[in-house]
Amino acid sequence: MCPMGPALWRQCHRTAGIGICRLHTSSGNASSKEHYKVLVLGGGSGGIAMSARMKRKLGAENVAVVETSEMHYYQPIWTLVGAGAKSVASSGRPTSSVIPPGVKWVRSNVQEIHPDTNTVRTDNGMEISYQYLIVALGLQLHYEKIKGLPEIEDWVKFKIGSNYSVQTVEKTWSALQNFKEGNAVFSFPNTPVKCAGAPQKIMYLTDAYLRKTGKRATANIMYNTSLPVLFGIKKYADALWEIVKNRDIQVNLRHNLIEVRANKQEAVFENLDNPGETEVFEYEMLHVTPPMGPNPVVKGSSLADEGGWLDVNKETLQHNRYPNVFGIGDCTNLPTAKTAAAVAAQSSILDRTISKVLKNETPDRKYDGYTSCPLVTSYSTVILAEFDYSGQPLETFPIDQSKERWTMYHMKANVMPQLYWHGLLKGFWGGPGPYRKIMHLGMK
Repeated sequence: MCPMGPALWRQCHRTAGIGICRLHTSSGNASSKEHYKVLVLGGGSGGIAMSARMKRKLGAENVAVVETSEMHYYQPIWTLVGAGAKSVASSGRPTSSVIPPGVKWVRSNVQEIHPDTNTVRTDNGMEISYQYLIVALGLQLHYEKIKGLPEIEDWVKFKIGSNYSVQTVEKTWSALQNFKEGNAVFSFPNTPVKCAGAPQKIMYLTDAYLRKTGKRATANIMYNTSLPVLFGIKKYADALWEIVKNRDIQVNLRHNLIEVRANKQEAVFENLDNPGETEVFEYEMLHVTPPMGPNPVVKGSSLADEGGWLDVNKETLQHNRYPNVFGIGDCTNLPTAKTAAAVAAQSSILDRTISKVLKNETPDRKYDGYTSCPLVTSYSTVILAEFDYSGQPLETFPIDQSKERWTMYHMKANVMPQLYWHGLLKGFWGGPGPYRKIMHLGMK
């Protein structure tokens, strides 16, 4: 893959649904004005899933998706790509193959949303009007907010990687393979993030790889996180603390990456508990989790809340001010972890909400904030964290999921990708809720 120079930074910031990196492509040949009953903004996991569901509900001719990328990626597998356990090629498919047949694909970027006039303008000057709007534009990666990082042309040379973009995920694997001795440093930014477990999953895999290759004795593994905790849900955090202690991994809480000095192989972190205080870490390998923020188109519209996120009802996913606008996934202000598993559960609820709105009825199903994070702890084990808005575990299986299990690794590596491509994106997989009730004999 080519080095990720300044030009690529400008092209690869927006992410949709589960975080699909966007490279600008030529716009489709469309007329200057079009109208659709349902217009979906974004071709990530949420956008494609809802397109499939709306096609079944209203007919393909009444649905359009605005998406510029020619490739669609299953990003949750990038954790394993960065550790050499999966190929990046296996994570992507042409967008044309995932957009439901018959649904109009508008190959363009969304430039402006005007909910007061029920119109959207794209970057090729096209204006599209809609009766109902589903916003699934994802969030924005901000690598450029880390001083020194955008100027680095050759990440491989300076042993830097990031599992958060298709341009940089294989560079993580290069850094891991090229590790000799010293510090392996992993960061977690002081912003909302998607898949909050991913920054430490690659750390556990690095530990496992270095043990397998006989290099662990000369390595110091450090997890520098801006958070005051190792993981947000206590049950799983307790299990993870045991793992980092047993594997001699150093955890530095409230440390936020602000600068990379590549020529010296140094990473500068600010101490969030002591403003103005910084600490410099030399590294032999650096994994960067970039700062993230709301999609700029959403942020610049009247659909946003004060923080720039899509302002939706947390139970119905209907917009709080525009009743014909709905949201799903990372672009929303839903107070739950931003994951593909959350999108699956949301897609089922949103499908029901829209069905009710189409009939002028009140939405009756409520999203409980379900989300999931398969915490990969080695090349053969996973802790399957599942929880809701309240931060309480909401586990599918009638076992203690805070324990490391090879069965859960198999689910993460082999079962979940199939569920994604053939279930979620086809509009058939709405999360494990119904199965949870069966597994727990109706008690959950």
